[in-house]
Amino acid sequence: MSLRLNLTVQNMTKRQDVPTATLLRRYARAALLGHKNRAGLTIRIVGEKESQQLNADYRQKDYPTNVLSFASDHPFEVSEHYLGDLVICAAVVAKEAKEQGKTARAHWAHMVVHGVLHLLGYDHIKSADADIMENEERRIMANLNFPDPYLIEDDQVL
Repeated sequence: MSLRLNLTVQNMTKRQDVPTATLLRRYARAALLGHKNRAGLTIRIVGEKESQQLNADYRQKDYPTNVLSFASDHPFEVSEHYLGDLVICAAVVAKEAKEQGKTARAHWAHMVVHGVLHLLGYDHIKSADADIMENEERRIMANLNFPDPYLIEDDQVL
């Protein structure tokens, strides 16, 4: 299936360890393949302050987080298949990758895949839904040639 993706990347940081727009597009496309043939989304890369503020405003959690997903509330006919926005905190992703013994590139891929799946309607609130979402994440990450994102370097499941 062919996929037409309209991706906007907004890097609000000065960090040098942020993936290129080409890589971010590759990760988003991998998550969308099999689900959509046309989609639009924005990936906004932010610092800890903006991430914390958004997390507090929308999730009532007063700390920065790795990825937030904001699904579009516009009908697809009006918005040209616009799915929504991902807000990714570069500092949190870098810190988590190091703590979990993952490459930064693999963790960035996972955060984009995870966020896009939320935009597609997946969630992990209930255990059964979490299993479905995590299995889809594993499948997509394997297609991108990355290891299982839920394993850490000593093979303990997160």
